[in-house]
Amino acid sequence: MSMLNSKIDLQKCSLRKLAQVITLVENEEEGSKLFLENLKPLREVPVIGITGPPGAGKSTLINALIKEILKADKNLKGRGIAVVAIDPSSPFSQGALLGDRLRMSEWFVHPKVFIRSLASRGSLGGLSARTIETVDILRSAGFDFIFVETVGIGQSEVEIASLADVTVLVLVPESGDDIQAMKAGVMEIADVFVVNKSDREDASRLKNSIQSAAYASGHSIPEIVHTIATQQTGIAELLKVILEKKDKISDERSTSLLVQKALRIIQNNLIRSVDISMLTETIKKESSDPNFNIYRLAHHIGSKK
Repeated sequence: MSMLNSKIDLQKCSLRKLAQVITLVENEEEGSKLFLENLKPLREVPVIGITGPPGAGKSTLINALIKEILKADKNLKGRGIAVVAIDPSSPFSQGALLGDRLRMSEWFVHPKVFIRSLASRGSLGGLSARTIETVDILRSAGFDFIFVETVGIGQSEVEIASLADVTVLVLVPESGDDIQAMKAGVMEIADVFVVNKSDREDASRLKNSIQSAAYASGHSIPEIVHTIATQQTGIAELLKVILEKKDKISDERSTSLLVQKALRIIQNNLIRSVDISMLTETIKKESSDPNFNIYRLAHHIGSKK
């Protein structure tokens, strides 16, 4: 691929060109570092994180939210809606497995919807290593809404809270028995809880479980919205709640989000700067020593960066 032009006008380029830019940055092609350093993300664009266990209906919920947003022209003043969907990686190619995207297939050619899949590539936090950069590219491109859907691996998905302005945790009635067992971190990241497929038995029980878990952990009772995404039920209310949450973000929260993003970028850059083949050879050589210590080795390598 050609070198990435740091002066490209993201707000005027085609969606095809935008997709190419994201690919160049994701693959760390020549010029990507300078390109990122010249980005001007629009901070007012809401980034909405959608997380939750597999089968909760995250993709279907985003599909319904897209439909709700497109109902009214007043919702869109820019390029429309962007969806960043983090997929499990293929163990062979490290590329994204695109199964969940089929649920959004009706928007693939819509001029106001841009859907991008990113491979998790082994990341354990529900995000891809390049999610932050991709979101900032989309913010710079002038989209009105950006949705980020995590892999769906449960309790390790707390990273979404360091990226999204509003984090939505999607659960289904069958999740009721699991709420009490959830680690506090997963409960704390959610700004909005969604009880999806709420026409099923035990939907009210799940709501009570969420409230009880919040009370037991000393947190305020969270915002809980019942939806049936396949029928568009509760979606208008959910969108209203999300936008209200976005409008109420404090300066302290905004600063905290930027701090977390900076830490993730620094961390990712440090990891990428490590020569894996050299590290492998060093460990092969030194691990036979009875005094070998992995922490000492890691600290030594990190201190040289």
